[in-house]
Amino acid sequence: MSDMQLTIRLLREVDGRWIADVPELPGVTVYGVSPEYATMKAKALSLRVIAEDIEHGELLPATDSLQFSVAA
Repeated sequence: MSDMQLTIRLLREVDGRWIADVPELPGVTVYGVSPEYATMKAKALSLRVIAEDIEHGELLPATDSLQFSVAA
């Protein structure tokens, strides 16, 4: 078993909103009013995507832990 490493990339839009995406999970991109809120939403969506993949047999739950790192 191993750890699953996911990276949350943050970018600030010109209108002040924050975008957070997870490159390892295509389609996981969210907006937030702060970097903390965008990070929280990215983690939540990532967990939902991983759960769906496991449920549909597309990803085997072969990891001991899931770790996020934030890259601004």
